[in-house]
Amino acid sequence: MHSRQDVYQQLHDYLVELFEVPAEDITPDARLFEDLDLDSIDAVDLIVKFQEITGKKIPAMEFRSVRTVDDVVEKIHVLVSS
Repeated sequence: MHSRQDVYQQLHDYLVELFEVPAEDITPDARLFEDLDLDSIDAVDLIVKFQEITGKKIPAMEFRSVRTVDDVVEKIHVLVSS
């Protein structure tokens, strides 16, 4: 999982499988809380899933500023690429 597209696809799959978000609702500019109905617990669960597949510690504080699907993709991509 090195490209932004890989990260996006993994996030998309998690949102559909784990949180039952309709696939058609997931777009780069979809807002996590307002458009996709995620809550803070869901956000923590996402971080944990990405930690499991990347093997890297992902500080929850890194995600305080994320608002959209693309924000998450960017944060994860930067973390796994470093």
